[in-house]
Amino acid sequence: MKIAWTFPGQGSQKPDMADAVLPLSGSTARFALASDILGRDLLGICKGNTNPNDELSDLNDTRNTQLALFVVESLLIDDFKRQGREASYVAGHSLGEFVALYAAEVIDLQTALVLLKNRSELMASAGGGAMTAVLGFDRKELDNLIANTDGVVIANDNSSDQVVISGAPDPVGFVAGTLKCKRAIPLKVSGAFHSPFMSKAADAFSLQLDDVIFNEAIFPVLSNAEPTPSIDGELLKKRLKRQMVSGVRWRETMKNLESLGVETFLEIGPGKVLSGLAKRSIKGVNLNQLSSASDLGHSS
Repeated sequence: MKIAWTFPGQGSQKPDMADAVLPLSGSTARFALASDILGRDLLGICKGNTNPNDELSDLNDTRNTQLALFVVESLLIDDFKRQGREASYVAGHSLGEFVALYAAEVIDLQTALVLLKNRSELMASAGGGAMTAVLGFDRKELDNLIANTDGVVIANDNSSDQVVISGAPDPVGFVAGTLKCKRAIPLKVSGAFHSPFMSKAADAFSLQLDDVIFNEAIFPVLSNAEPTPSIDGELLKKRLKRQMVSGVRWRETMKNLESLGVETFLEIGPGKVLSGLAKRSIKGVNLNQLSSASDLGHSS
């Protein structure tokens, strides 16, 4: 049976997600390492044990969220791999792609944490845009509106009836307001992620990636920018360079995994966002979640 390990991104964070992994081996040391790299108490931020008046104390600030989710998901995958588990394919949604690359041993722990610190700061500094989730729509109508409206793109193509659009506030508002859909939900974000608004940030991040060695993957990785499996480290790096400005092609990721014969999707991280997308998109798929030490057989 082929199994895909999938890793969620921002939006899946929860205040109690750190408590769920603290019983795992090395958890305290990993949070300490991340805190040293970040320059603030990441575990305290997860637990809400920081000064609420500190502008960088919010778990939902992307500069905290990205490293916090990575630490939680990486601890879960390390313990799972210690049990001798293997994947047929791995994929992650946005920052989850970094966990997928870590799980496939393309990049190591220190490298991933440093890259995410830099990525989160670059993304936070590229403000001025907007993002809106739209649900229940006609795909042709959406594609036509996007094609004929400057300054807005599809940032997250999550499923046939759920996408996130991103770009300048007015074009995003126009498309969301014009499109016939069940719901349009403006997102509380600091910028237009996965859009051309991120071009300067992406260029700076690309230069940082040039200095990093990407190893050959032990499991094939499906990237957001190009959702076909690869174990080639240099190719996976090139794809990651495009991630900030290109959309997260998750709908295609699920279709490709299904066509590759994947029967089981294991979502590794807090929440069930990716499982919900797979349930609605792939008939007969087996879904499992791994979000806590108890899921791995450890007592809290």
